Amino acid sequence: MKKSILLMFMLLAACTAAHAQKFALIDMEYILNKIPAYQSANEEMAKASKQWQAEVEKLGEQAKTLYQNYQNAKNLTEAQKVQKEEEIVNKEKEAAELRRQYFGPEGKLAKMRNELMQPIQDNIYNAVKEIATQQGYAIVQDRASATSIIFASPSIDISNEVLAKMGYSN
Repeated sequence: MKKSILLMFMLLAACTAAHAQKFALIDMEYILNKIPAYQSANEEMAKASKQWQAEVEKLGEQAKTLYQNYQNAKNLTEAQKVQKEEEIVNKEKEAAELRRQYFGPEGKLAKMRNELMQPIQDNIYNAVKEIATQQGYAIVQDRASATSIIFASPSIDISNEVLAKMGYSN
């Protein structure tokens, strides 16, 4: 008898604790698309990326031209062949190094993304944190990146509140 009463009390306590937690969702894509600074940062990064990609492709084309010229050359000495092959390899290495400098994990594009996006992300985080603290949310999850959410009530989506807290109207 005592065991069943204790078990029922523990179940009641567990249910109460689970019910007491409040959850909310945000849609990061929706929020970001409503922020003009995000749009201009994306445009700036796209412009720089396009320019840098053209530079990398230009070096690639130069390497390709060097290779075609090497293939078409008929009367090359062994020393000339080695020199031409080295030129081709060096041009390909130069293109690969430039690609890494621009698009690598620590390249210019990654640094630019961090410079432009980090302040926006920090503002969103601070707004979410403030709302969560004020309204007592235990968890605020991003709907855009949560693949396991099949359905969520729109009533727990606080994306518009986050935008309003940041000074953007929906």
